[in-house]
Amino acid sequence: MKYNLAKDRPSRELLSRLIDEHGLENVLSTRSPAYKARNLGAKKLSKSEAVELMLEDPNLMRRPLVLSKKKAVLGYDAAEYDKL
Repeated sequence: MKYNLAKDRPSRELLSRLIDEHGLENVLSTRSPAYKARNLGAKKLSKSEAVELMLEDPNLMRRPLVLSKKKAVLGYDAAEYDKL
């Protein structure tokens, strides 16, 4: 399943699971304009704070988000897509 984050906002549970499985640094898009505009690099975010921010603004998530029954791929990674 490929999420269109502008239309299909991920749930709190999904975001929490992605952070647990991949780490906050791999779920949060540190290169996004939204991240830079909020000056989030200067802050140490907790998991719950990061989830709240990503629910509010999905542009803070690494994209694309591709889910299969077995795993999730965050960001463009053609080799990982082939493994799904």
